[in-house]
Amino acid sequence: MPKSKFDIIGILQEHGAILNGHFQLPSGFHSQTYIQTSIVLQYPHIAQKIAREMSEKFNENIDVVLSPNPAIIVIGQEIARIKKSRSIFTERNEGVMVLKRSFKINENEKVLIVDDVFSTGKICSEAISLIRSYKAKVIGICAIIDRSTGELPFNVPVRALASYPLELYTPQNCPLCKMGLSLTTISSTK
Repeated sequence: MPKSKFDIIGILQEHGAILNGHFQLPSGFHSQTYIQTSIVLQYPHIAQKIAREMSEKFNENIDVVLSPNPAIIVIGQEIARIKKSRSIFTERNEGVMVLKRSFKINENEKVLIVDDVFSTGKICSEAISLIRSYKAKVIGICAIIDRSTGELPFNVPVRALASYPLELYTPQNCPLCKMGLSLTTISSTK
């Protein structure tokens, strides 16, 4: 029997996780849509299904699953459980991405970066640099949603459950600002 199609967009819509309005994203860009995956990740049975689908995107053995910020620890933990690997996350120290809490990455370990939604790839680029500073190998980046609309700035495999490209605007060229729509600022810790 063929495997049923996993509809992550439908799951996000059903739970009200795809929000419409006028948002300033952590990257500084503006968008008319924001995807708040934590709304669905609060349900462990759904997070487990999402993690299973994500873990199937990378068949390699993984030593470490790295979540590039604490907001996505849940999905990183679930993928690590499936992969039988360690799960760690990064934090910021004076604006710089670092490992704290005695977390470490050993030389030559295979690391999978897990993200919920990426658009510009800035955070994942920082995570790649951090991992490589430990002389470990970045297996790839796995995300729930790929919002990117162009070439991403990394040289590793990138796989997502769904592509949901959205237009991003600089604050100076944002048509939503010009229409006077109220702006909601999203921080990277929300």
